[in-house]
Amino acid sequence: MAQHNETGKWGEGMAAAYLQEKGYVILEHDWRSGHRDIDLVARKDDLTVFVEVKTRADERLVEAVKAVDYQKRQNLRKAINSYVKMHEVDTDIRFDVIAVIGTPGSMPRIEHLEDVWIF
Repeated sequence: MAQHNETGKWGEGMAAAYLQEKGYVILEHDWRSGHRDIDLVARKDDLTVFVEVKTRADERLVEAVKAVDYQKRQNLRKAINSYVKMHEVDTDIRFDVIAVIGTPGSMPRIEHLEDVWIF
C-alpha cells in the first residue's frame, strides 16, 4: 500500500476514535457507492453524521475544508443520497469534515468542523 494510503487510513482511524470519545457510534468506515465513498458514517443521538476525513502531515498544506473541492462535494452529495435511500435513514443528517494533522506514530492534532454546507 502506498505511503499516502497508509497515512489516510491512520487518519481515518484517529478520526473515528476521536468521534467515539465524543459519544458518537461509528456505523461505517469507507462506505462505497460505486466509485464514490464516504469516509465515516456515525450516529449521535437522533443525528446521522457523514464525515470526510482529511489527513495532513503538515499544517502548511491545503486547509482541510478547501480540499473538499467542487467535484468531491458533488460525489459526496451523491454518495450520501445513496446511503440515505439504501439504509432508509429517518434521522436528521449532517456533514462534517475532520482534519487530522500528523503522521502515524505521532499524537495528531484533530480539527472537527461540524455542519459543513455541501448541499
